[in-house]
Amino acid sequence: MAVLPIIKADNPILRQKAKRVPRIDARIQKLIDDMIETMHAANGVGLAAPQVGVSLRLFVVQEYREEDDQLVPGKIFTLINPEVVKTSGEQEVEEGCLSLPGYVGRFSRANTITVKGLNREGKPTRIKAEGFFAEAIQHEIDHLNGILFFDHLPSLDQLRQLRPKGKIAEPDVPNDDIMGERHPQSS
Repeated sequence: MAVLPIIKADNPILRQKAKRVPRIDARIQKLIDDMIETMHAANGVGLAAPQVGVSLRLFVVQEYREEDDQLVPGKIFTLINPEVVKTSGEQEVEEGCLSLPGYVGRFSRANTITVKGLNREGKPTRIKAEGFFAEAIQHEIDHLNGILFFDHLPSLDQLRQLRPKGKIAEPDVPNDDIMGERHPQSS
């Protein structure tokens, strides 16, 4: 397994609609393993293939559960050629991305989502997710459609830079031209 470089938000690959995975072979299995290792090395919750420069409809995501006011990692899911079956409810989220480290934005996503696709063994699977897990799945599916989280914001002025912990407060950096051209929402 290997830690792969995560491409940044201004890379045109992240603005393309990813292609379907035609078959699940040894190359795809290695990609999945490398993506899981990369996600963990970056302290991420999920990672889509386009984020490592591979324009295929594939992502990995880790489920978390809350225990004693802390998030505890659970099962890792792989979804290949995912399709959204159903969404319901609404939740306000504050979301960031491994392709745009240090920035977050607040907007609404569906609270519950059902998706179907193939698991890493090529078997049909269906995942129903709520809350934070539903948010993570929607974020990764957006990557497969060439959409970045800040495309959901009414204005890039609502993109907020996180301050490193332990540093003296510094002014927020203007977010002009961080992402280049905005992508129109497709949903």
